[in-house]
Amino acid sequence: MTKKTISYKSAMEELQIIVDKLESKAVDIDELTESVKRAAELVAFCQNKLRSTEKEMKTLFDEADE
Repeated sequence: MTKKTISYKSAMEELQIIVDKLESKAVDIDELTESVKRAAELVAFCQNKLRSTEKEMKTLFDEADE
């Protein structure tokens, strides 16, 4: 199975769509579990992306200080 690479921006947009559906109660009970699982995946992806970007930036600034 090939994993599709997504960007931080598209992950946030998809997450917002899921949150909007959940808040408006537009998700029926059959979709609820899958929507929450997908939201959790997107949150984890975004957190990891932010952490890796922070590490990269720190490395760049540390190198610039040398």
